[in-house]
Order: sequence, then C-alpha cells, then structure tokens
Amino acid sequence: MTDVVMPQMGESIVEGTLTRWLKKPGEKVERDEPLFEISTDKVDTEIPAPVSGVLSEVLVNEGATVAINAVVARIGEGDGASAGASAPKQEPPNEEAKPAPDTKTDVEVGPSAASPEARRAKSAPPPPQPAPPPGRHTPVATSAGPYPIQPEEPRVEDVTPPSPSAQADGSSAPVSEEQGPLSPLVRKMAREYNIDLSRVKGTGAGGRITKQDLESYMSSQAGKAYGGVATSAPAEPVPTQRTAAPAPAAPAPAPMPLAESAKTRVEPMSIMRQKIAEHMVMSRRTSAHVTTVHRVDMTKIAKLRDRSKAEFQARNGFSLTYLPFVTAAAAESLRAFPIFNGSIDGKNIVYFRDINIGIAVALEGGLIVPVIRNADEKNVAGLQRAIVDLATRARSRQLKPEEVQGGTFSITNFGSFGSIFATPVINQPQVAILGVGAVEKIPAVVDGDAIAIRSQAHLALTFDHRLIDGALADQFCQKVKSILESWSREIL
Repeated sequence: MTDVVMPQMGESIVEGTLTRWLKKPGEKVERDEPLFEISTDKVDTEIPAPVSGVLSEVLVNEGATVAINAVVARIGEGDGASAGASAPKQEPPNEEAKPAPDTKTDVEVGPSAASPEARRAKSAPPPPQPAPPPGRHTPVATSAGPYPIQPEEPRVEDVTPPSPSAQADGSSAPVSEEQGPLSPLVRKMAREYNIDLSRVKGTGAGGRITKQDLESYMSSQAGKAYGGVATSAPAEPVPTQRTAAPAPAAPAPAPMPLAESAKTRVEPMSIMRQKIAEHMVMSRRTSAHVTTVHRVDMTKIAKLRDRSKAEFQARNGFSLTYLPFVTAAAAESLRAFPIFNGSIDGKNIVYFRDINIGIAVALEGGLIVPVIRNADEKNVAGLQRAIVDLATRARSRQLKPEEVQGGTFSITNFGSFGSIFATPVINQPQVAILGVGAVEKIPAVVDGDAIAIRSQAHLALTFDHRLIDGALADQFCQKVKSILESWSREIL
C-alpha cells in the first residue's frame, strides 16, 4: 500500500485545496497518470500518481483544504477487478445516539404518540374557548409565532381607487390628462414599485413624467421613510367599554426601494481566486509598496524584432515578442544590483545566488507565476522559448510543482493587454516586481530639438521600501533602460 500525499507547491505554501479527483476508488492507475487536481495561490495543476496500482482508498473529499504532506489517498496492488471501491471516509456513527425523529410526523411531549391516549387526544376536537368579555378584543393565534395579536379595526384609507383605464394597463394609480403621455418604461416602473403617478410631478415636455422624475420621487420617499422613528410606540390600553375613540393613525409607509438598486447575481469565488485574494492582501500588509515609472525608447529593439520575427517564427514555431528582451535586461541588472534579487527574513537580508525570474501568466479566472531558472544564462531566443513553454503548460494545467517555486524576482507584462503602465503588487517573499507597458509609436524629441516617431514603453518597478530606497530603485531602472535603448546583441 502506497500513501499519496499533498505535495509542497511553494516555499511559502503550507496547504492546498483538492479540487477534483480524476480517478475513482477501485480504478486502476498508472505511474505518472493524473490522479487529482489541486489549487493554491501559486498553482492550479494536476498531481500524478506516484506508483501504478489500484486507487484503493480516498481520504479527502473534493473541495477540502489539507496541509502539505498530508495523506489524501492510498494506492494498492492489483488490477482493479476485485478491489472494493472505498468512498471518502466519513465519521463513524455514534452508537449511543438515538435515531432522529421522522420529520413527517409531529414531535409530541408526554405520552407516546403511538399510545391510545395520544391518539384520542389528537383526534378529539379542541375544547371551546370561553367568550371574551364585552369590549375586549380576542387574541388571535397565528402561525407566525406564539404571541397573540390584536385584529385591526377597519379603517378608511386615503387611497383613490384606480380608474378603469389604469386597471387595464396594469398601473397602480390613475394618470391624469395633465401628466401627458407616459413611456412604457415609466409605466413599468410605476407598476413594479407601486407608485401613484398622480403624486409625481413631471418635468418633461408638457408636464410629462420621465424616468428621472420617478427616481427623484422614490428617493425622496425613501429618505422620509428612513428618517422616521424606527421603534414602535407602546400599545394603548384597550378600554373595557366601547367609546367613540378616534380612528387609529395609518401606519408609516414601508421604505420605497431605491431606483438605482440593480439586480444582482451571486456566485462563490473559485479556489484559485480565493488564494490570489489572500496572497495579494498579505503582500500589501507585509511590504511597504512603492512604484517608480521610467519611459524607455524601444526603437532599436523594435527594428531588430521587425527584421527577425519572420525567420524566428519559421524556425521556432512561435512569435518573437518584446518580453524576452526586457527579461534579459532585468537579469543583467539583477547581477549589478543583487539586493533586488533578495528577500527579507526577520531582521536579515537574504541574497540569492541564482537569478530565477517569475513571469506572470494570465489564466481564465486568475493568474500564475511560473519561474525561469537561471534566466541570466539564456539568450533572447532561449528566454522566449521558456516563456512560451511555461505559459502554454500553465493554461493547460500541466505545470509541475517545482516550476512555480524558487522565484527571486518577477515580471508582469500588462502591456500585452494594451495597458500603458500599472502598479503591480510584489510577489512574496520577493522584494520587487517589474511591470512592462505597451510599446507604442509616439512623437519624441531626439538629437536635441528634432522631433521623430519613436517606439516607447513604460517600465514600472514596484519595490519593498523596507529594504530598497527610491534612489536605488531608480538606479536599477536606469540600468534596465540603458541596456534596452543601446541594444546590440543578436537574438540567437
């Protein structure tokens, strides 16, 4: 029997959520065949079976969050033909617990419901209630609760009955000739919110009531209702004899619903979305975020890319983008400024020897940051190949756990969606993240006073001000900018 455990998905991850079982108990599994799916704030991927055999026991239900290295299933030997299916473990029944009463029958107190006394008591009619004394109201028991209520006296309400024409079109109040013709939208709002249109002052042409008039009226009514006293006054003592008492005051009208309240649809967050939310809030709470933005002239790289992209596409099967150029420049700058390739551990600074750059990849309903290891040792073509490979496997949930671990610096390319610049959030426990804006052709001043069309982009560096000061952050950005603007390397 082999235990299947929840894998370690990152250095800062201590638990994961098992989202779906891909095999059922009793089914045969092969080594490295996908067994179940998990989700964390760093990865949403399939976990393969560690050995071949039969899934003999499932210990964790779908949707459950468990700690890393916790046993989630067991795989036994065999071909699956005679193995008994085992559902996720449930709590053993309490032998001392009494059977739950049948919800279809009434719960009775006293004699047994099956005894003759109980049956006779149940079938006998209720004893007649004594007549109330003259002038008294009789408490009426309702299904709303055990408290008696007083029947309301008939009262005359100050409501004008609707005219036959109003009843014909479904309006809740008559419409006078002075209000002018009403649009279907106004009539619909009047029906839905039970508005007496005779009380609404029209501001449209010829005194016509508009949608804005209804919204103003409803807002004013809601303000009056909410501004009233919320608590009810104590009930007056009921006289023992009939007297010519004044008619009770009409109750305050219920608050009118606001016109701007839209219909809603509620759905739960996905596990990935929940983990991203937790990670982002934790990062903002942990690091002192500051962002500096630098404009970079990408004209040389744009021309080189235009000359090479057709041949690059034919040779590799994928296109050449601007991102590998920025990644190469960032990797070289990290060598010059190693503090950006570090982390904070209490009161200590940790400097990483390897430059492992994480590339943010947008997914449906979330994002993930797979890592390019030893990014400083790859040329532009190698970086582009690694970016395409990681992004493709991230979107098909084929990333391995180790491919989202060990990042020392991150890059996010929001320019691929047309954004000029943004202020990205640091990917903990790192201390900086570089955002790349869209490359655009814009007029620029060159060679002193000349104006020319240049390909430019904005780089936004968010850094942890606990460790990095603004001057050092700007020096790092200037290093990246200098490499990109004076690019002279070959792609291959």
